Amino acid sequence: MKRILLSLSLSTAVCAALLAQAVIDTPAVPAARVDAVFSRWNTQTPGCAVGVAQGGKSILEKSYGMADLEHDVANTTETIFEAGSVSKQFTAAAVLLLAQEGKLSLDDPARKYLPELPDYGAPLTIRHMLQHTSGLRDWGEVESMAGWPRTTRTYSHAHVLDIVSRQKSLNFASGTQWSYSNTGYNLAAVIVSRVSGKPFAEFSEERIFKPLGMTRTSWRDDFTRIVKGRAIAYSQVGSEFRTNMPFENVHGNGGLLTTVGDLLKWNENFVTPRVGDAAFLKIEQEPGRFNDGKSHDYALGLYVRPYKGVPEVSHSGSTAGYRAHLTRYPQQHLSVAVLCNVSSGQATQYALSVADMYLGSTIKTDSAPAAPRARPETASFTPELADIAAYLGAYYSDEAEVRYEVAKDGDAIVIRRRPDATIRLRATKKDEFASPAGAVVFLRDESGAVKEMSVRSARVFDMRFKRD
Repeated sequence: MKRILLSLSLSTAVCAALLAQAVIDTPAVPAARVDAVFSRWNTQTPGCAVGVAQGGKSILEKSYGMADLEHDVANTTETIFEAGSVSKQFTAAAVLLLAQEGKLSLDDPARKYLPELPDYGAPLTIRHMLQHTSGLRDWGEVESMAGWPRTTRTYSHAHVLDIVSRQKSLNFASGTQWSYSNTGYNLAAVIVSRVSGKPFAEFSEERIFKPLGMTRTSWRDDFTRIVKGRAIAYSQVGSEFRTNMPFENVHGNGGLLTTVGDLLKWNENFVTPRVGDAAFLKIEQEPGRFNDGKSHDYALGLYVRPYKGVPEVSHSGSTAGYRAHLTRYPQQHLSVAVLCNVSSGQATQYALSVADMYLGSTIKTDSAPAAPRARPETASFTPELADIAAYLGAYYSDEAEVRYEVAKDGDAIVIRRRPDATIRLRATKKDEFASPAGAVVFLRDESGAVKEMSVRSARVFDMRFKRD
């Protein structure tokens, strides 16, 4: 997805606010008001934990719901959750520590450390990967096209390297666009391991977690490892809850096991650094730029953009049934962390609701609610019978290592994928279809014969399937 770009002047203003750290008083908030935000989570449900820090001190840490429904274990403020993509800022920090030591540069070509990467011509740098401007296809979405979405197999970094090595093209030329890609952060974790000579998890423990006193934080580098005090993750199906755990060993993009208290300690490092220095803090929070000099709002594992007129540095996270959000307001020296062990836990909404209470009158509120966006009209098209016949057949992608069969199923056109998937296609215009797997476009040669099929999604722009 393309992010809304901030203007250069706005980005500069936000960065200046981050460095100034001018503290603005915030109002006292009764704990009962915070409790109301999490009122739906109780002793019969999974739940969340929330932490708030002001002026470098934790002023509120509370928990709601259950960590383990099978064994009647309640969530506590010490419960360990998985933080999803909140994890990315820690991976970026590990890379930055090596950069400060002169062991690598953010502007080094990634292939210098990852020869498995294909040569795409124009430079693809470590900075591109950390700012989601690399153009690298998201490996999880590639595997989803193949019928093996994340957590359905025990993926490792070796799998990520193998998948990436087969990709013949990028989504776009590196540095020209923005597209969220977990791939870059998995590869960054591999780079840290190769350059430091230590497993990424060990390097993070020694250089980040231990110095900050984050005693309950680690990486899920082995999902079979016993983690005392970890909450089980759940998804809600109707009125029931089902376990939904991330059974995979990839990490760096996500996979941080942590508590709200430890996340507050990390946020305080941006004010009183014990890991890194002023230059380190500036680089990690500096919004990126495209090749043409225009800025965007993603720094290194962090979104840097205003919230209701107040400078904010934040990131959300989602893996399997876990949900997370960590946000910081430098002018108020205020941090809010929310971790949930249920997919219907709206961690971002909860964190912002709590932040609003503490930000008080410093935030801007609209005088009238925004008008609801009109839903775009759904395109409709009826293919000619001759076209339908031209689409039918088998198509193969060696990049995704999967074969699709386009067939008729009654009046519908479908894609069949082993072992038992049937994906219905809905025509939107000649040769183009919408589907749950993304847009499907049939490509013709000069004679008009269908020769290829392209599957296009938010994080894989053009996966080609050649006709068998």
